[in-house]
Amino acid sequence: MAAAGPRWTWMVSALIIALILGVTEPVLANDATSCDNPSDAGSWPSGSTRDLGARAQEDTRADEGSSSRIVNGTDCNRLGQPWQGALLMGPNQLYCGAALVHPQWLLTAAHCRKPVFRIRLGHHSVSPVYESGQQLFHGIKSIPHPGYSHPSHSNDLMLIKLNRRIRETQYVKPIHISSQCPSAGTRCMVSGWGTTSSPNIKFPKVLQCLNITVLSAKRCREAYPGQIDSTMFCAGDEAGRDSCQGDSGGPVVCNGSLQGLVSWGDFPCAQPNRPGVYTNLCQFTKWIQDTIQSNS
Repeated sequence: MAAAGPRWTWMVSALIIALILGVTEPVLANDATSCDNPSDAGSWPSGSTRDLGARAQEDTRADEGSSSRIVNGTDCNRLGQPWQGALLMGPNQLYCGAALVHPQWLLTAAHCRKPVFRIRLGHHSVSPVYESGQQLFHGIKSIPHPGYSHPSHSNDLMLIKLNRRIRETQYVKPIHISSQCPSAGTRCMVSGWGTTSSPNIKFPKVLQCLNITVLSAKRCREAYPGQIDSTMFCAGDEAGRDSCQGDSGGPVVCNGSLQGLVSWGDFPCAQPNRPGVYTNLCQFTKWIQDTIQSNS
């Protein structure tokens, strides 16, 4: 998520931290030039993105290395998020999350874009050790929304085409994208492998899930004056509970449908009256459908 002050991507932060401390845990990236998927991470927005590459001062959870994680969530059910994808740099470094929306296509944050993508589906833990049900892919095409704006993180979404179709199982299956915009008070679930504490970095052992509540557009604008538009919505706003660095591009599911993607927020994460900001996917269903059809 992006911060109210200078906006840095979580991916850059995570990478810097990893280089300094020798961290080997997965890093989720958020960058305006590279995205959440196998092998590379991208650049960052002015807000704090929530991928694992952002600077410590910003919480850009979806761009330029915003490495954010679920703060005070719980371990997800092993089979509860079969659409959850991990974007990896190299063989095993997580930098962003993603959501499977078609047998051969993922959605993630545009700020997670990278020149090379390695994708892991059906894998529950952070460990690189093989898990029954996991499937590995390469991204052969990444298509950020043409209206994506950095550093504002407007239109923060990107489609990634896999090198082959998935084998649908109980561990790996697509999720339907909601065509209805979320209303205030709606209960949703956000998931990711991002840091579980902020500003200190601590990665979870398995995928984390957190229940969040959609806020009204008015409360969202009051939290981030001049930074919110119709392509975003806010959720959370409960102190100590939030998505964070490393979660960028990950799914927000409401009433069984994909409603949003982790985009940006304030830093540190989980502060009172500083909710997470998510890509409002109901605004993009036609673009997503048309893009997949024209590139299949």
